[in-house]
Amino acid sequence: METIFFDQGHRLRNGWWMLIFMAMMMACILGFRGLIPVLHRVGIRSGDWIEVVIFLISLLATWACTRLRKETLSSVGFHLDRRWAKEIAWRTLLGAGVMLAAAGMAWAAGGVRFELDPARSLKALSYGFYVMLFVALFEENLFRGFLFQRLLAGTGVWVTQLVLALFFAFAHWGNPGMHGATKIWATINIALAAVLLGLAYLRTRSLALPIGIHLGWNWTQGNVLGFGVSGNAGRGWIHPLFQGKPEWLTGGTFGLEASVFGVVAVLIGIGLLWGWKGATPDPTAAPEVGALKPESA
Repeated sequence: METIFFDQGHRLRNGWWMLIFMAMMMACILGFRGLIPVLHRVGIRSGDWIEVVIFLISLLATWACTRLRKETLSSVGFHLDRRWAKEIAWRTLLGAGVMLAAAGMAWAAGGVRFELDPARSLKALSYGFYVMLFVALFEENLFRGFLFQRLLAGTGVWVTQLVLALFFAFAHWGNPGMHGATKIWATINIALAAVLLGLAYLRTRSLALPIGIHLGWNWTQGNVLGFGVSGNAGRGWIHPLFQGKPEWLTGGTFGLEASVFGVVAVLIGIGLLWGWKGATPDPTAAPEVGALKPESA
């Protein structure tokens, strides 16, 4: 018998699982915030490891929810072995390629030119990779992990992609450099990027591909090409010089994500993934795009 809490199979509805996950995330974050003053008093600063802690908090919430469901982290798309790590490394090239394509189009249109940054260093390049790796791990676990997959099971592909695209775009609203036409193009691009990353999960039933794309995208944009990353300024190996063109063409201080060329590059990425049949699915994984029939939400 179906109830507001359970479906016909006596399973807790997916909407409740989503609320449980978000409650766990909030509890962990509040607990961590309470520890920050204590850590500061003993001389431990958060600048170098905050991204790691935030990712571990999201991983802890995911692990707890999967344990309650009598599942493993691999059911969400985390395999945490050498092969999975290699897959992320190779798939980072796809994200880098998308960003290089956007930069190439902006350069060809005369919107930007590049010069080597005199302050460039391998240390800064590698540190940027470390930071962007954990940013990608956290955001993909949050937006393409447990929440995405419970919503997917409850509502199907199209509703999930739309809801998470809006959620992903909303999470970036208010970032530095988001104003006027830049805000419009940035919002469109970020929403489309969420569709691209969601499709990356759907094609492989693993988080390796979306994590790799996200990592390659951010690291190449900020630490290699020197653009802002979602409004967060940084130093790159290369320094972009804007040619007085409008920000919707160059992205301005927000980064190439806020340019028309960023949107075109993401659409190309979506097209490539749409035409790809995907990796051989795990026999325990959910069915392919278009074949998924939603459970009770």
